[in-house]
Amino acid sequence: MPSWIWQHPDWPAFRYDVAALSPFLAQARQEQGRLLGMGRLLDAGLSREAWGHILVAEGLGTGAIEGEHPDPDTVRSSVARHLGLPTAGLPSPPRAVDGLVEVLLDATGGHSQPLTVARLCGWQAALFPGGHAGLTPIRTGALRGDEPMRVVSGPYGRERVHFEAPPRACLKPELAAFLDWFALPPAGLDGLLRAGLAHLWFVTLHPFEDGNGRLARAITDLALCRDEGRPTRLFSLSARIMAVRDDYYDVLERTQRGGLDVTEWLAWFLEQVAAACDAAETTVAQVLAKARFWLEHQRTDLNERQRKVLNRLLDAGPEGYVGGMNTRKYVSLTRVSRATAYRELADLVAKGCLVPQGQGRGAAYAIRWSEPT
Repeated sequence: MPSWIWQHPDWPAFRYDVAALSPFLAQARQEQGRLLGMGRLLDAGLSREAWGHILVAEGLGTGAIEGEHPDPDTVRSSVARHLGLPTAGLPSPPRAVDGLVEVLLDATGGHSQPLTVARLCGWQAALFPGGHAGLTPIRTGALRGDEPMRVVSGPYGRERVHFEAPPRACLKPELAAFLDWFALPPAGLDGLLRAGLAHLWFVTLHPFEDGNGRLARAITDLALCRDEGRPTRLFSLSARIMAVRDDYYDVLERTQRGGLDVTEWLAWFLEQVAAACDAAETTVAQVLAKARFWLEHQRTDLNERQRKVLNRLLDAGPEGYVGGMNTRKYVSLTRVSRATAYRELADLVAKGCLVPQGQGRGAAYAIRWSEPT
């Protein structure tokens, strides 16, 4: 029996049970439709802000799945700069973070453009601008070399092989077959199923020395934007996959070790799309709440520091800023004295922007959220 899915004689003739997938697909479409309905409440500016939230979640999620954890503020900074959103108080992002955001934007904004080997090589090079993955030098902007490509874990000498990709000798025709299918998928293939199959197929080919998972998720983003016919999206699939990372790797390994029936993988993928859409309703509601807040306080006299702190609290959402804002955090964010921080926080309370929580050393402040009208 073949050890890996790509070793089957009929590879890559994937099979799946349409009837078994029907309820999963219906649920994903229902959640997707509800989220799109909420998105219609957003004007152009709010849509851009919501898209910014999703891009940050996508950038943080797709890196975290691979064990990489960039500073969230650098990802926010890169996203804000690319989308023309305010960047005051945010650090300059490193080149690798900028590269990741550029890949995400090219995949989504350029969803109607052909997916080619050259484009994939450009994406992979952008992820590793210094030609290293950590301290290890890697081949960038080109397909992997002749060495076997394996996904392993465990200590040296006792490694466990989770997956082995097709050998380099057949990689070019394999990748060409994938790109041809992606350009002209079978008639009647549902867009969400196409996205799930594309993810599985590309990550199975593993065409680069590093970055294959992030590229597979970028391709998935591209396919999802093609499905919706929009260059932006209101849900982050990578953030959802990160939340169930162990399940992701487990079902992927079972699928890659199995036969060509990929029903289990597609059912799992559709479940994650539905869950991501459901979670994203919070993001849309948060953007709308932020808009209501600034509409209420459009004439409130605030200095730049106060606006920066309020935006940080608003971006975190009602439950997002752990412990609320206090004098120490205000000093850290604005680089003012404790006396100035205390005075400006008290001013925000007096103007109805913040509400105090607790007393003494435990005193903190939270946004006074406006109720929907």
